[in-house]
Amino acid sequence: MDKIIQYMLDEDMGFGDITSQAVVDEGCEVSAQIISKDEGILAGMDIIRDVFEEYGINVLFWLKDGTPISKNDLLMSVSGDARTILLLERTVLNLSMRMSGVASAANHYVNMVKDYDVRVAGTRKTSPAIAKFDKYALKVGGADTHRFGLDDMVLIKDNHIATCESPLDALLKAKANTSFSKKIEIEVETLDDAIKCVENRADIVMLDNMSPDEVSEVIDKLSELNIRQNSLIEVSGGITDETIVEYAKLGVDIISIGALTHSSRSLNFSMRF
Repeated sequence: MDKIIQYMLDEDMGFGDITSQAVVDEGCEVSAQIISKDEGILAGMDIIRDVFEEYGINVLFWLKDGTPISKNDLLMSVSGDARTILLLERTVLNLSMRMSGVASAANHYVNMVKDYDVRVAGTRKTSPAIAKFDKYALKVGGADTHRFGLDDMVLIKDNHIATCESPLDALLKAKANTSFSKKIEIEVETLDDAIKCVENRADIVMLDNMSPDEVSEVIDKLSELNIRQNSLIEVSGGITDETIVEYAKLGVDIISIGALTHSSRSLNFSMRF
């Protein structure tokens, strides 16, 4: 993450901040405040605090990640060299605004299903290079991070299955070629495939793009066959705040939502000298 932040700073700085060099006297010392212009859940404060301190800027005050915030709340106060603060300003604001937006979206969905025994999770549909920041923000917002990367677990999706004879064939291959220490999840699109994969004890069976009625049919059939306990059941695909409760009521174990990271709105923060 440190390397990624350094790249962000280098990308923004280019050959130097020519505006500050032209306008701000060398050695000018200032105090500044980061103010919220939005409401939601705060995330990324620990990270941007470390960035400021690494560049010799004093952090005088900050709120903890996970704190609910409102418009005009003081999020952080800093003091030090004006040119340095201006060099860091846009990068730290962009990062904390995005992370707070992801955390806020996660918290919104988690609260919607808090009365049900279900876990809301993100996906790998993150922005390139900042997946770890998105995953951290999901956790701050109360959601599960799901996989961090391809090496976390076996997750057999439609393109993997397309290279095999069937979902069950893909599952059995994975079981034969994977260490006991790794969980195996498989994506299915039909009742029949769900039954076969649960019968063969996939750790997690993802019901992909199924309607609530279709998911209900799967859950009922697995219970009827007395195999519901064999696998965790995850639902995914186009789930919104209009439908999430309907899915949660069905007794699924996991609801994964790609929009938490690919479509969440960044919160709006500003820095004032």
